[in-house]
Amino acid sequence: MQVRSDALESHLKRGLAPLYTVWGDEALLVQEACDAIRAAARAAGCSERQVHTVAGQHFDWSSLLGAAQALSLFADRQLVEIRIPSGKPGKDGSEALQRYCEAAVAGGGRDVITLVQLPRLDGMQQKSAWFAALDRAGVSIRVYPVERAALPAWIVERMATQGQGVASGPEGQKTLAFFADRIEGNLLAAHQEVQKLGLLYPPGELSFEQIEAAVLNVARYDVFKLGEAVLAGQAARALRMLEGLEAEGEAAVLVHWTLAEDIRGLKRVKDALGAGKPMPLALREARVWGAKERVFERALALLSDAALAHLLEAAHICDGLVKGLKHPDWPHDPWQGLKRLVLMLVEETARVGGKPATRMALTA
Repeated sequence: MQVRSDALESHLKRGLAPLYTVWGDEALLVQEACDAIRAAARAAGCSERQVHTVAGQHFDWSSLLGAAQALSLFADRQLVEIRIPSGKPGKDGSEALQRYCEAAVAGGGRDVITLVQLPRLDGMQQKSAWFAALDRAGVSIRVYPVERAALPAWIVERMATQGQGVASGPEGQKTLAFFADRIEGNLLAAHQEVQKLGLLYPPGELSFEQIEAAVLNVARYDVFKLGEAVLAGQAARALRMLEGLEAEGEAAVLVHWTLAEDIRGLKRVKDALGAGKPMPLALREARVWGAKERVFERALALLSDAALAHLLEAAHICDGLVKGLKHPDWPHDPWQGLKRLVLMLVEETARVGGKPATRMALTA
């Protein structure tokens, strides 16, 4: 059975399942979900806790099966935690987990409550026999990352738990946008920044100046999110992400590859649409999934064939720059070349009322 992470608290109040599987790559939210399950298990009489971390190919699965079946002399119930950081238990682990799930269902959680912690899983892992067994045996909680657009609401919710908030209207929106820019991609540090506000200031409404003075720049940027910002026409965010990636030591070759892949993907979808294929099929054939679908549809409505040809040529030139080649009409520094490519993409996709945005300085 699957339960949303935001519904976990109400689920736990109705009673404990014999087994819980928490998976996802947002460390803070995974930690909070696991903490909630641990607290509920303690309240239900689990006074002993075992932790088994599966690291490498030589984990002793028999010890896990034996430990779960051997009750402590001093504990009425126990909590058994199984952590698989790689998300790949292997053949022996797959068989052991399936046997373990059968025992968990048979026990009904009377003596043992199990908590399995996993990273983000790909489609193949989600369809595996061992994960299906975990899902059938108890409750599966998938933890999704908080996207940039949802960050302001997340900040408001977290501040409200300590009796704080921001002004309503444009002033509050400005404050939340600033806060979100400072913490994007680093939710654990964002949580700490919110807690710091609770220590620095009393409950009530906080001003922009107070938050500006207190909140550190702890943002961490994902190279694969850069393309989404570019194709959404978000110039300031895209340039901020590019600078952050450079500061974090990301490889310029990888950044260029992600941008070039997006341009090539746009060309493939554009050609497929020109051949009469419907948009969903064209996107699927170009291997465009999830959030990228929306920004691709938006960008394709704005890009002409000539613009795409120009962008492909620019991406080719930039490919040489990041590999050490020079071009007389482009900056010699690879990151400055990447900045120019980003600005060219944004200029084509950042339009207001169907018209191109004000022309940007592409020679920067």
